[in-house]
Amino acid sequence: MANQAERTMAAEQELIDISKNNEVTIIRPRIKRLDATVALAFKEAVLKVIATGEQVLVLNLDAVQFMDSSGLGAVVSVLKALGSRGKLAVCNANGALLSLFKLTRMDKVFTISGSMEEAMQQLGT
Repeated sequence: MANQAERTMAAEQELIDISKNNEVTIIRPRIKRLDATVALAFKEAVLKVIATGEQVLVLNLDAVQFMDSSGLGAVVSVLKALGSRGKLAVCNANGALLSLFKLTRMDKVFTISGSMEEAMQQLGT
């Protein structure tokens, strides 16, 4: 029987895909809804990536169709965890997600790009 830590790690691995492109770490949620039911686990999964020393991230939201305030809060927590030493760009957000970022004025806080290529350019890579 798996212990709690093993179950948590398995759940986190199911939430995100992690890949590298040079010095940029690409985080791609595997979920369609980034909402209150998964926001905490999502945040913890990405914070573990940051804890390994990764400081330049692209959050690829191409699979995410819906995000609520809890999901947005998790993304804000990731940005705060990076602090001034790191960079975060968001890409491939659909119309509803873009509306959420604009409605909350988070489009002024995050670098939001229409494509992965554009996000990489905006990060200076």
